[in-house]
Amino acid sequence: MSSLVAALVFGAVFGFALAAPPGPMNAVIAQESVLRGWWAGVAAGLGAMTADAVFFVLAALGVVSVVETYPLLQRAMLGVGGVLLLYFAYAAARDAGSNWTAADAPTGRGFWKALGLALTNPYQILFWLTVGVGLLHPSTVDVLAHTPYVGASLAGRLVVRTGSPTLVVGFFAGIGVWVTGFPASLVLAGRRVDRFAPVVAYVSAAALALFGVGFIGTAVGLLG
Repeated sequence: MSSLVAALVFGAVFGFALAAPPGPMNAVIAQESVLRGWWAGVAAGLGAMTADAVFFVLAALGVVSVVETYPLLQRAMLGVGGVLLLYFAYAAARDAGSNWTAADAPTGRGFWKALGLALTNPYQILFWLTVGVGLLHPSTVDVLAHTPYVGASLAGRLVVRTGSPTLVVGFFAGIGVWVTGFPASLVLAGRRVDRFAPVVAYVSAAALALFGVGFIGTAVGLLG
């Protein structure tokens, strides 16, 4: 395998591994997918992906380092993100009991919801300040070690050399595979099981609420 293809493949694995685990973004994608259809779920995923692209550019330029410099800004972003998550949880639970169809869905709603949430997520910014921006610097990155929840057990299994733009292209391609495939699987399951969509919507609402409370709790704890 050539170094160019290897960088592309490893970048895709990295992006997919980071996008796939449960989290607030996937809860939004799931909610949009089962209530409004595949395109709405993809739009939500593209919103989160757009935020990653913005953070990547800003991190490369050194702009987002201001977040690391001012802890008060981090706390404010956590608080705002927590409030947004709670609002989205309420909206998800409300919509789960309605008769939404893909044809009824407001165009682009999920995109702006996910984008706004991602842009107020300091954890996402801190990722791009550290691992993310390092993708363009000649070094190495332990790809699977940064997988949420299970990274410690996977450390050292896939170490890739960084410094190639191809690696970044692969990284975003991996995210793209997830944000298109995940909604498709949910929509397919929803068509096979009529009661599946409301269940996923309510579970998504609960997940968003839990993450919202967690964000706000962390912000309050940092104040102490």
